[in-house]
Amino acid sequence: MKSFEAYNPIVLTAYFLSVTLVLMFCQNPIFLLLSFLGALLYVLIRNQGENGKLHLHYFLLFLLFAILNPLFSHNGKTVLFVINDTLITLEAVVYGLVSAGCVITVLYWFYSFTKIMTRDKLLYVFGKLSPKLSLVLSMGLRYVPLFADKTMRIKNAQKALGLYKEDNILDKCRGDLRVFSILLTWALETGIITSDSMRARGYGKGKRTHFSIYKFHSCDYTLLLLVAVMLVFTLLGIGIGNIGFVFYPGMAWEDVNIFGILSYIFYGALAGLPTLIETGDRMKWKYLISKI
Repeated sequence: MKSFEAYNPIVLTAYFLSVTLVLMFCQNPIFLLLSFLGALLYVLIRNQGENGKLHLHYFLLFLLFAILNPLFSHNGKTVLFVINDTLITLEAVVYGLVSAGCVITVLYWFYSFTKIMTRDKLLYVFGKLSPKLSLVLSMGLRYVPLFADKTMRIKNAQKALGLYKEDNILDKCRGDLRVFSILLTWALETGIITSDSMRARGYGKGKRTHFSIYKFHSCDYTLLLLVAVMLVFTLLGIGIGNIGFVFYPGMAWEDVNIFGILSYIFYGALAGLPTLIETGDRMKWKYLISKI
């Protein structure tokens, strides 16, 4: 067994797409709870309790989204209270909580995705689909941190020259405009140099090959098959399992059958898969260390 992020990037991409797309297109509170627990537990176990600011920011964002919906949407038959002739209904509050929870859960999943899927892994995945798209993505991922570093260097140089003398908004705006102008000039010049370099190396003339360190192993095929089976049973339950939940005009559950229960079980297993793999890998590692 190995850590979850050590699996083939194609398998990891398929997993994250499966677990997030089901959540985004099926706003079921049970699915939301299972997915949120899976995403949160994996973030906690992978980062060893760090990123407290991340959780705080997501919590504040959750409160913002949850509060906005009942203020602008007044559907529902259960009126909780009235604020300045504005009806606040129970259904709107619950729908706001579910929608906000869905957004935060997807953000948690994509946070893990960005930490696991490095630039090399993304290039490997998209290079299989479209080499040109892979090139554009590679250049974009390269220039984003490059621009951020260059911006800080320009600002520090401006401060060293004494151009930020006055501590007011107008002076900061002037300084930011100077930084933007210099950065824009540098970006255009860098783009021309990159284009000339690619043309000199014969880019676009004939078929090109690429090297990759990522290979498919038996464990990758096993995990991909496991994700596919869980996804199929989850979608089957969504289709014929009567797992629908109605928010308006009144909240109501459909009569869940055996396929719906299986759908909850398989999606819960799918959401908790990274945590289970990571926990198993760490337990194995501690066991092997204890044997030394």
